[in-house]
Amino acid sequence: MHQLEPIVALATAPGIGAIAVIRVSGDGAIALTNRLFRGKDLTEQASHTAHFGTLRSATDAIIDEVLVTVFKSPKSFTKEDVVEISCHGSEYIIRQILSELVQAGARLAKPGEFTQRAFLNGQFDLVQAEAVADVIAADSAASHRAALSQLRGGFSKRLKDLRQQLIDFVALVELELDFGEEDVEFAKRDQLRGLMQTIRAVIQPLIESFSAGNVIKNGVPTVIVGKPNAGKSTLLNALLNEEKAIVSDIPGTTRDVIEDELFIDGVRFRLIDTAGLRDTTDTIEAIGVARTRQQIDKAALVVYLFDGTTTTPDELQETIAELAESGKPYVLVGNKSDATPDATRQTLDGSLYTLSATSTVPGLPAGNVPSSPIIWISAKDAQIDALKTVLSARARTDSAMQAGSSVVTNARHLQHLIATDDALAHAIAAIDAGTSADWIAMDLRIALRELGELTGEVTTDDLLASIFGRFCIGK
Repeated sequence: MHQLEPIVALATAPGIGAIAVIRVSGDGAIALTNRLFRGKDLTEQASHTAHFGTLRSATDAIIDEVLVTVFKSPKSFTKEDVVEISCHGSEYIIRQILSELVQAGARLAKPGEFTQRAFLNGQFDLVQAEAVADVIAADSAASHRAALSQLRGGFSKRLKDLRQQLIDFVALVELELDFGEEDVEFAKRDQLRGLMQTIRAVIQPLIESFSAGNVIKNGVPTVIVGKPNAGKSTLLNALLNEEKAIVSDIPGTTRDVIEDELFIDGVRFRLIDTAGLRDTTDTIEAIGVARTRQQIDKAALVVYLFDGTTTTPDELQETIAELAESGKPYVLVGNKSDATPDATRQTLDGSLYTLSATSTVPGLPAGNVPSSPIIWISAKDAQIDALKTVLSARARTDSAMQAGSSVVTNARHLQHLIATDDALAHAIAAIDAGTSADWIAMDLRIALRELGELTGEVTTDDLLASIFGRFCIGK
């Protein structure tokens, strides 16, 4: 742990508010603040104590009444001496205090520098440090849960332990190279192979979790599709509870993709309203239809909306076959339930039972049809609670959404995990082929480097600058 020059920054959001918090960290942070503070002698106070007083300028003019909290090394976020000054949220007061602290010897902090110092001082590893920013940016229960899991160690602590075991084996393999002319084996190949398989068993589920993790972090891409005048824009407006999209009886009103976000039970959905699917000679509408198909390819969930008053069983079966062939998870939604006779609804529901029992369409296994495969709504009257319930349930069926799951949400982590898994796979193949120790050692070194870069045990200045430069100043 190294005490560095004191740095200072506003830790709360900029702008006028009731309270602002200014953070000072580094060697001499307490004594530096004490020169401006009038109250108790901060240098003589115990760690984790708060003290009321005034902050004064170099000319002894009162700037503000403040509450100063003292954290002494190593029991602080950065493991350095830290002072947090709670003052009134006036922009003028904040500027004055920052100016006086800089004149007293502090330096304005760079983006993420407090968290970077915490990492460099061993407070947590690099994955946990990156999770600090994810916790701050979390805007849904799922993203918050994933970020908090990584902040608490998540998968990184497990990988660090396995990496240390691998280091011990690599040392033995390297030792064999020193006795190249003798037939010796210090690293038992079966034990080494077993360890690498154990590491891969941890890594591979993490790699597979990235698609779900990306959805958790950025929201579930949910595309609303259907024929013109099915009520897609009306549904979007009802879900968002605002007039986001233009609604008209004229077919083909929606020409381009319209996006917005919706939170349901703590899960963020990125709703995408699209042009109606049909053959058209209108050049602009045709472009919109093409974009609709592109959005279907990129979506994690498709909401197919149809007009219950005009759709026939044959049309619905054709639609289901097309959706199933795409391989995308989908929800069938019948609109205008208020105007659709019960007999018609029963006929449309029944057509699905027939299709499931007689067809080999993917996604519709015989004998496994839900009792109500069609979700009936009235978008015009905002009677959409049933759809919201289904959307929430579909999102939560992914195990990555469940509490306690280790999920990869960061592309950098994914890159290192894939490279590690590849290197270990090559090393296992080399052992099975009876390859010499030098080739095995080369793959093991790659695996160690990739794991080290993932957790921060192997770093470069450029890497740290890239990661922490994306943090907000004051964190």
